[in-house]
Amino acid sequence: MGARAADRGGPDLVEATELEGHRVELTGYCYRMLGSGFEAEDAVQETFVRAWRTYQAGRGPLRPWLFRLATSVCLDMLRGPQRRARAMDLGPAARPGDPLGDPLPGEAWVWPVPDGRVLPADPAELAVARESVRLAFVAALQWLPPRQRAVLILRDVLKWQAAEVAGLLGMSVASVNSALQRARARLPAVAPEDAEVDESLLDRYVSAFERYDVDALVSLLHEDATMSMPPFAWWLRGREAVRAVLLAAGAPCEGARLLPARANGAPAFAQYRDGTAFALIVLEIGGGVVTGMTTFLDPRLVSSFGLPMSFGAALRTDR
Repeated sequence: MGARAADRGGPDLVEATELEGHRVELTGYCYRMLGSGFEAEDAVQETFVRAWRTYQAGRGPLRPWLFRLATSVCLDMLRGPQRRARAMDLGPAARPGDPLGDPLPGEAWVWPVPDGRVLPADPAELAVARESVRLAFVAALQWLPPRQRAVLILRDVLKWQAAEVAGLLGMSVASVNSALQRARARLPAVAPEDAEVDESLLDRYVSAFERYDVDALVSLLHEDATMSMPPFAWWLRGREAVRAVLLAAGAPCEGARLLPARANGAPAFAQYRDGTAFALIVLEIGGGVVTGMTTFLDPRLVSSFGLPMSFGAALRTDR
């Protein structure tokens, strides 16, 4: 995308620098639509390629044109039957002692995304944007048909007017309003998470995790806390179930190290075993305690969050 507009047939074509100013907002939109940070980035890149080739100022403002292209790209990517989900959406909770089962393919899961890729810098917009990229909310969006999903995101999250959405999607205003009502009725309820997280809670979590102090770790959990480990559909509900599994596991994570990150508007940690990236943990915090722990067993996520894939044993967690 390095060529100048004049090299592509006229001075009214868009420059790459103009496109970059819309990257975060578009990535957030595509992530909510697709449930994968990797796919969202692919969708935005395809959107930019199409805009770079086709947009001219006479077609109207750039932002709606980009969203029109991004929506088209996302709808094309969502034509398959697979609905991304969290483990809690796939079946009942396991019991301590149940096997993990076979891993599911990557396209089965809602994957985390770094805050910096999807959240705006403007504090006035940050609170709403943060809630709308939580793992639970993005998973709930996946229950909606793709066009209903687009309508709900554009209207309720991005605050577009019904007429703007109608123009973007090629629908009537009445159809947009009807789709929005159906989407709101169908959207599963999502438990609220704390807007601000007590840093001392995170410090205690890191300390307990790295020492594999099960009692200390469990004391930080809500009584109905969940624990899951994609790509396995296996998951637990309740701190006593978590405690039983951790005690029976034989301290496999003892000596692990955690490095802090931010994912989906929530605290996250890269987990290292023997100095090598092992997983990314995303926490859900509600009422001052941990309500959910999702450990994504894919080391590639660590590098996507800008964290090292390995480090020397002397490096300690620095919060």
